Amino acid sequence: MSSRQWGTVREDYSADGTVWADFPFGQAHPRAYRWGEDGLAGICDRYGFLNLAVALWNGHDDRLKERPFGLTGPEGNHGEDVKQYYWHLDATPTHSWAQFLYRYPQAAFPYQQLREANRERGYEVDEYELTDSGVLDGNGGAHDLPSCQRVRGIRARGPRRSAHPRRIPNRGPRRRSERASTLPAGRMCG
Repeated sequence: MSSRQWGTVREDYSADGTVWADFPFGQAHPRAYRWGEDGLAGICDRYGFLNLAVALWNGHDDRLKERPFGLTGPEGNHGEDVKQYYWHLDATPTHSWAQFLYRYPQAAFPYQQLREANRERGYEVDEYELTDSGVLDGNGGAHDLPSCQRVRGIRARGPRRSAHPRRIPNRGPRRRSERASTLPAGRMCG
Protein backbone atom coordinates (compact mmCIF):
# COMPACT_ATOMS: atom_id res chain seq x y z
CA MET A 1 0.00 0.00 0.00
CA SER A 2 1.23 3.47 -0.80
CA SER A 3 2.50 5.68 2.03
CA ARG A 4 1.13 8.75 0.23
CA GLN A 5 -1.74 8.85 -2.25
CA TRP A 6 -2.64 12.55 -1.88
CA GLY A 7 -0.87 15.12 -4.06
CA THR A 8 -0.25 12.73 -6.95
CA VAL A 9 -1.16 12.94 -10.62
CA ARG A 10 -3.27 9.77 -10.42
CA GLU A 11 -5.77 11.50 -8.08
CA ASP A 12 -6.09 14.66 -10.22
CA TYR A 13 -9.55 15.88 -11.21
CA SER A 14 -8.67 19.55 -11.70
CA ALA A 15 -10.45 21.44 -14.46
CA ASP A 16 -7.46 23.75 -15.01
CA GLY A 17 -4.66 21.16 -15.14
CA THR A 18 -3.08 21.96 -11.74
CA VAL A 19 -2.32 18.29 -11.17
CA TRP A 20 0.12 18.72 -8.25
CA ALA A 21 -2.18 21.09 -6.32
CA ASP A 22 -5.55 19.39 -6.82
CA PHE A 23 -5.40 16.97 -3.86
CA PRO A 24 -3.41 18.42 -0.92
CA PHE A 25 -2.80 16.66 2.42
CA GLY A 26 -5.59 18.68 4.06
CA GLN A 27 -8.17 16.98 1.84
CA ALA A 28 -6.88 13.45 2.41
CA HIS A 29 -8.94 12.95 5.59
CA PRO A 30 -12.43 13.94 4.36
CA ARG A 31 -12.08 13.01 0.67
CA ALA A 32 -12.12 9.48 -0.74
CA TYR A 33 -9.41 8.28 -3.07
CA ARG A 34 -10.43 6.75 -6.36
CA TRP A 35 -7.28 4.91 -7.44
CA GLY A 36 -5.72 3.62 -4.24
CA GLU A 37 -5.21 4.00 -0.49
CA ASP A 38 -2.44 5.25 1.75
CA GLY A 39 -1.34 4.87 5.34
CA LEU A 40 1.54 4.45 7.76
CA ALA A 41 3.15 1.02 7.48
CA GLY A 42 0.25 -0.05 5.29
CA ILE A 43 -0.34 -3.44 3.78
CA CYS A 44 -3.05 -4.67 1.45
CA ASP A 45 -4.23 -7.80 -0.25
CA ARG A 46 -3.04 -8.40 -3.81
CA TYR A 47 -6.15 -6.79 -5.29
CA GLY A 48 -6.08 -3.69 -3.07
CA PHE A 49 -9.52 -4.43 -1.62
CA LEU A 50 -8.40 -4.86 2.01
CA ASN A 51 -6.08 -2.06 3.16
CA LEU A 52 -4.65 -2.01 6.68
CA ALA A 53 -2.45 0.65 8.30
CA VAL A 54 -1.57 2.08 11.70
CA ALA A 55 -3.24 5.15 13.19
CA LEU A 56 -1.47 6.99 16.04
CA TRP A 57 -2.32 9.91 18.29
CA ASN A 58 0.13 11.81 20.50
CA GLY A 59 -2.51 13.50 22.67
CA HIS A 60 -1.88 16.95 21.14
CA ASP A 61 -2.87 16.86 17.48
CA ASP A 62 -6.36 17.59 16.22
CA ARG A 63 -6.37 14.42 14.12
CA LEU A 64 -5.14 10.86 14.11
CA LYS A 65 -1.83 10.30 12.37
CA GLU A 66 -2.95 7.96 9.58
CA ARG A 67 -0.67 9.06 6.74
CA PRO A 68 2.54 11.05 6.26
CA PHE A 69 2.13 14.84 6.16
CA GLY A 70 3.62 16.82 3.33
CA LEU A 71 3.29 19.66 0.87
CA THR A 72 2.03 19.75 -2.69
CA GLY A 73 4.20 21.37 -5.37
CA PRO A 74 2.80 24.91 -4.99
CA GLU A 75 2.95 24.72 -1.16
CA GLY A 76 6.67 23.96 -1.01
CA ASN A 77 9.76 25.57 -2.47
CA HIS A 78 11.06 22.42 -4.21
CA GLY A 79 7.91 20.64 -5.37
CA GLU A 80 5.81 18.10 -3.51
CA ASP A 81 7.51 16.71 -0.42
CA VAL A 82 6.66 14.52 2.56
CA LYS A 83 7.75 16.24 5.79
CA GLN A 84 8.08 13.22 8.06
CA TYR A 85 10.62 10.51 8.76
CA TYR A 86 9.82 6.83 8.39
CA TRP A 87 11.67 3.72 7.34
CA HIS A 88 10.56 0.31 6.12
CA LEU A 89 13.13 -1.71 8.09
CA ASP A 90 12.51 -5.29 7.13
CA ALA A 91 9.97 -7.59 5.56
CA THR A 92 9.63 -11.01 4.05
CA PRO A 93 9.13 -11.02 0.25
CA THR A 94 5.46 -11.84 0.76
CA HIS A 95 5.06 -9.29 3.59
CA SER A 96 3.86 -12.06 5.88
CA TRP A 97 6.02 -10.21 8.41
CA ALA A 98 7.11 -6.54 8.25
CA GLN A 99 8.77 -3.96 10.49
CA PHE A 100 8.56 -0.15 10.27
CA LEU A 101 10.18 2.76 12.15
CA TYR A 102 8.41 6.12 12.40
CA ARG A 103 9.55 9.35 14.10
CA TYR A 104 6.38 10.69 15.72
CA PRO A 105 6.70 13.90 17.80
CA GLN A 106 5.46 13.80 21.37
CA ALA A 107 4.51 17.48 21.03
CA ALA A 108 1.91 18.83 18.62
CA PHE A 109 2.91 18.29 15.00
CA PRO A 110 3.87 21.64 13.38
CA TYR A 111 1.60 21.41 10.31
CA GLN A 112 1.13 25.16 9.84
CA GLN A 113 4.74 26.05 10.66
CA LEU A 114 5.99 23.68 7.93
CA ARG A 115 3.52 25.09 5.39
CA GLU A 116 4.37 28.73 6.09
CA ALA A 117 8.15 28.34 6.30
CA ASN A 118 8.33 26.45 3.00
CA ARG A 119 5.92 28.83 1.24
CA GLU A 120 8.14 31.81 2.16
CA ARG A 121 11.38 30.26 0.88
CA GLY A 122 12.60 30.54 -2.69
CA TYR A 123 14.01 27.82 -4.93
CA GLU A 124 17.61 28.75 -4.07
CA VAL A 125 17.10 28.03 -0.35
CA ASP A 126 16.99 24.59 1.29
CA GLU A 127 13.64 23.17 2.32
CA TYR A 128 12.37 23.72 5.85
CA GLU A 129 12.19 20.24 7.34
CA LEU A 130 10.58 18.71 10.43
CA THR A 131 13.96 18.69 12.18
CA ASP A 132 14.23 22.48 11.64
CA SER A 133 11.02 23.02 13.63
CA GLY A 134 12.64 21.68 16.84
CA VAL A 135 9.75 19.32 17.57
CA LEU A 136 12.09 16.30 17.44
CA ASP A 137 14.89 17.83 19.54
CA GLY A 138 16.09 15.57 22.34
CA ASN A 139 14.88 12.44 20.53
CA GLY A 140 11.35 13.83 20.47
CA GLY A 141 9.78 10.49 19.73
CA ALA A 142 10.60 7.46 17.65
CA HIS A 143 8.35 4.45 17.50
CA ASP A 144 9.11 1.00 16.24
CA LEU A 145 5.68 0.30 14.83
CA PRO A 146 4.27 -3.16 15.21
CA SER A 147 5.63 -6.21 13.56
CA CYS A 148 2.64 -7.65 11.84
CA GLN A 149 1.41 -10.86 10.28
CA ARG A 150 -0.41 -10.56 7.02
CA VAL A 151 -4.08 -11.34 6.59
CA ARG A 152 -4.06 -14.76 4.95
CA GLY A 153 -7.52 -15.04 3.50
CA ILE A 154 -10.96 -13.53 3.53
CA ARG A 155 -14.02 -15.66 4.09
CA ALA A 156 -17.66 -14.60 4.16
CA ARG A 157 -17.50 -14.43 7.95
CA GLY A 158 -14.25 -12.43 8.06
CA PRO A 159 -10.50 -12.97 7.97
CA ARG A 160 -8.99 -16.25 9.09
CA ARG A 161 -6.03 -14.43 10.59
CA SER A 162 -5.94 -10.75 11.30
CA ALA A 163 -2.94 -8.49 11.50
CA HIS A 164 -2.35 -7.13 14.98
CA PRO A 165 0.19 -4.94 16.73
CA ARG A 166 2.69 -6.71 18.93
CA ARG A 167 4.41 -3.69 20.52
CA ILE A 168 4.87 0.04 20.11
CA PRO A 169 7.78 1.11 22.31
CA ASN A 170 8.15 4.76 23.30
CA ARG A 171 11.69 5.88 22.43
CA GLY A 172 11.03 9.53 23.29
CA PRO A 173 12.30 11.45 26.33
CA ARG A 174 8.93 11.65 28.09
CA ARG A 175 7.28 8.63 29.60
CA ARG A 176 3.78 8.59 28.30
CA SER A 177 1.42 6.20 26.71
CA GLU A 178 1.06 6.85 23.00
CA ARG A 179 -2.22 5.68 21.63
CA ALA A 180 -2.31 3.30 18.70
CA SER A 181 -5.57 2.56 17.05
CA THR A 182 -6.84 0.05 14.59
CA LEU A 183 -9.20 1.48 12.03
CA PRO A 184 -11.67 -0.90 10.42
CA ALA A 185 -12.67 -0.91 6.76
CA GLY A 186 -9.47 0.45 5.37
CA ARG A 187 -6.87 1.15 8.01
CA MET A 188 -5.81 -1.12 10.83
CA CYS A 189 -2.29 -2.30 11.45
CA GLY A 190 0.86 -2.17 9.39
